[in-house]
Amino acid sequence: MSARIATRSIAVLVIVLPLIFGASVTAFAQYTQYQFSALDATAPSSQTAATPEPFGLDALPLTGGQVLSKWTGVVAAIRTEREILSRCRYTTDPCPAAAQKFLTVIADGRAHDGRARFGVINRAINMAIEPMSDQAQWGVADRWSAPLVTLTTGRGDCEDYAIAKYVALEDAGVADEDLRLVIVRDLALGQDHAVVAARLDQKWIVLDNRRLALVEDVEMPRVVPLFVLDRDGVRQFAPAMIAEIRGGPEPSALGF
Repeated sequence: MSARIATRSIAVLVIVLPLIFGASVTAFAQYTQYQFSALDATAPSSQTAATPEPFGLDALPLTGGQVLSKWTGVVAAIRTEREILSRCRYTTDPCPAAAQKFLTVIADGRAHDGRARFGVINRAINMAIEPMSDQAQWGVADRWSAPLVTLTTGRGDCEDYAIAKYVALEDAGVADEDLRLVIVRDLALGQDHAVVAARLDQKWIVLDNRRLALVEDVEMPRVVPLFVLDRDGVRQFAPAMIAEIRGGPEPSALGF
């Protein structure tokens, strides 16, 4: 086994073993920090280490499936909504109330820097939306909505919160390469969950509709990362491993 392959194997264990034995991801990562450096002599120091994806795991591009289809559809809807937002920046007549509210969230975020920007937007979106399942709101099992649709109804589920935060952060000045929408498997609840991850000082900070406090990705309790979404499309984390933990088919065959 080469040093790089061994390093990646330990990266997977950092996520999986704590989930199996109930330990925190952070504590286990700290325990294995020395082993990572010893295995890969070419690894950068902790001060300069790159963090390409949340949870420090490799992800492979998806070329099909329901997750990619849903993300492609919502990206097109976001593009249309941005035309509305662009007009509303110059005139409030006519300008939908949802667009005015969203522009206020974006402006408040832009007025802050770093972690404070993330916190302002996380709180504003969490407070603006009432949690409701797609089945209850739309009569379908799963629907992904662009921000203005969600803010118009004032209701949504986890991916609707995440999509709104993703767009707000982007429009508030967070660079595309530092922004991800992540789908994880919540082992405690036995369901998939969507959050936003924004990179700051080589750490991924998670914005979650279930809490106002911000946490790092490795501090999320009992989750398995499934998909990462951004401007480049959708990528999937370790599909075979995830299928085994989920106790079902590989995520590419499932809808979220």
